[in-house]
Formats: sequence, structure tokens, C-alpha cells
Amino acid sequence: MKFVIKKNMDTKIYPLQFSPIFKERIWGGTKLKSLLNKSIVSDRTGESWEISTVEGDVSIVSNGAWAGKSLNDLINSTPEAILGTEVFKRFGKQFPLLFKYLDAREDLSIQVHPNDELAKKRHNSFGKTEMWYIVQADENARIIVGFKEKSNASEYLENLKNKTLLSILDDVKVKEGDIFFLETGTVHAIGAGLVVAEIQQTSDITYRIYDFDRVDAQGNSRELHVDLALEAINYNKVDTHKKYNTVLNQSNTAVDCPYFTTNFLPLDGEISINKTGNTFTVYMCVEGSFEIDCNGAKFQYKKGDTVLIPAALKAFILKGKASILEIYIS
Repeated sequence: MKFVIKKNMDTKIYPLQFSPIFKERIWGGTKLKSLLNKSIVSDRTGESWEISTVEGDVSIVSNGAWAGKSLNDLINSTPEAILGTEVFKRFGKQFPLLFKYLDAREDLSIQVHPNDELAKKRHNSFGKTEMWYIVQADENARIIVGFKEKSNASEYLENLKNKTLLSILDDVKVKEGDIFFLETGTVHAIGAGLVVAEIQQTSDITYRIYDFDRVDAQGNSRELHVDLALEAINYNKVDTHKKYNTVLNQSNTAVDCPYFTTNFLPLDGEISINKTGNTFTVYMCVEGSFEIDCNGAKFQYKKGDTVLIPAALKAFILKGKASILEIYIS
């Protein structure tokens, strides 16, 4: 039977949580459990997909009256109530973003993501513009982002062949609270010892270009996509580190791009939120705990939780002491 949200149910729309979708990775660890309270069952869990409509990995509501329904069910039934009027105009019945937490016990592969045009032509997909918020960083942990100096395809291929690619890539030490914005085409890798909150376009298109010669338990190397990456790479030097304010009880803009806006919201006490209905909002709790009060109905969240506020839920109160990422589409 088709799921339908009745028009007169708008007042009953509530903050939505979803069952995490866990991904085993060769580089994964156990911090999603020890740090973010995720119920992982292995010691190689690299990713927790918090909100997703990627084919084969569609999020299922875990709380309230719509528990057991998929995010696609809700969007297909009443797209403007969930997505927002402006988001629906732009994307139709597509949820345009993907939210994750990642635990890198080891270095991730060096990789690159195609832009919208290339991803559409090759894969009928969105591109993959993304950002990282560093939730936790071991001492001397680092990321790889772009080239040290302007490069070109020939230099890149020569260094790749000689296994000296790292010598021309920018290596950046990071700390908790750092934010990095990665436009498509930026060669990158999350380094060992990091837990990261990742916000990105809805896409699972990754071109892996170097994997440190790793093999799995069966002695197999992971597939590389060197040829596909050539046209996707931006060979210019890029500035990915985003500086942002941390004014208490205020949404401090950290990233504002055509695909999403991310604010850092340090909460201590309570603030009233009023929305227009143009866009959904997502909150990722990266430290502490808080609650959302919707006309007396209270919803509790802790570090590692992610919540989707449907666009039709326009007024509510945030209470608590927490560091929160606030994401929406401008």
C-alpha cells in the first residue's frame, strides 16, 4: 500500500532520525562506537551514513509515527513538506545531500570526485562537492588536500608511476573543530587518526588514484581509476581550510556554496528557531547534548546524532549545551 501523508498532518510533522547505515572499510576502526555511540559490530567500520537516498542505501526513519518508512517514502508522498518549497523546485523529489561520520584508523585512499557535468555524462549522477568537520584528531593527524604547487597531468602521472605522488600533494595537520571545503576536482585523502563529519552532494562517485599499495585479507588490491580521474582533477593549488566564528547561541556560517550552507552553532542555554519552509534543515551534534522542543514535544540528541527537520516544521526551540552543525540549502 502506498504511504501517504495527509494534508492535515502537517502540524504533526516532527524531527526525524534514521537508522545509521554502517560501511565496513579496510581503513575503518572502532571510534564510531567509542566516540559517537554507534552500535557497530566490527573493528573495521569506516562510515556511518546518517541520512542517505543513494540507491541501495536509503535511510529508514527510526523514531516516531513514521518509524520504518524510508526517506524516499516521505519525500514522494509530500515533497514540499519534507524538502521545502525552493528545494523541491530545484531538485524535484530528490534529496540532494548525503550525511556521514567517518572513522579513519588508517589513511584513506588518495581520490578525487567529478563535477556535476562529468558525473552526469559518465554516471547519470550528481557530482560530489563535500566538506569535512574534524570531530576528533589524534596527535599529528593530517589530511591531504590538493597540490603543493600548480601541477599538470604529465607531472601527476609521472609521480604516480614512480610512487612519489605524495611529494607533490599538500599535507595539512589538523585539529578538532577544523573545517575543510572540497570542491569537485580536489585530490584528497583523510589521514589516519581522524573522525570526521562529512556533508556532501548525494553521490557515491569516487575515483581512487592511489591506495598506498594496500591489499585486503585475501591479498587483493582495491580497484584504481587513474584514467577516469585525469579529466576530473583540478591541478591548481587550492585553499580548502575554512575559518569561521564561534559566537555562542548563534549560527556562524562556515561554508556557503550552491549545494549547501553549513553553520557552526555553539549552544549554551536555549534559542528559538524560525524557518521559512523553503528548505529542510539538518543538525549534526558533534559535541555535548541538546533537545528540540516543538510545541511542548521534546526530542533528545547526543554527540554523534543527526536529525532532519522537515521544511514544514518552521518553529521550534533548541535547548542544551552542545556544538552543532546546522545544514540547509540556501
